[in-house]
Amino acid sequence: MSTSDVESKDRQILSLLAADGRMSYTDLGKATDLSTSAVHQRVKRLEQRGLILGYGATVDHDQLGRPLTAFISITPIDPSQPDDYPERLEGIPEIESCWSVAGDESYILKIRVATPRDLEDLLARIRGAAGVSTRTTIVLSTPYENRPVE
Repeated sequence: MSTSDVESKDRQILSLLAADGRMSYTDLGKATDLSTSAVHQRVKRLEQRGLILGYGATVDHDQLGRPLTAFISITPIDPSQPDDYPERLEGIPEIESCWSVAGDESYILKIRVATPRDLEDLLARIRGAAGVSTRTTIVLSTPYENRPVE
């Protein structure tokens, strides 16, 4: 589905919900000049069409005890092995996201841990579980993340 297939009112709704997934249908209606029932129908249609995949909370990882964020690029040690790295790593809770990428690496993982020592331990677990080499980039600060759609 192309972006031109999404009407401007639907784009407004998507943008508002991306910024605040708990926004009420009434407030969405006020912001888009639509009735509450029209907004409700549009949101349901956006969900059915797969444009809204779900709703989630933005959490404070510092308060959860995982202030250190890093990106770990993984490369197979033996490229002839099956490409099942996501399955091998899915049980590791510190891995927040896993992206298959083009380039020198096969996947990039976004992780969150408490300390550099925890990162070191996590790297050893990833290498052992998946049989890969790793390259790590530590995040110093996050000026913005998960920006709403425009």
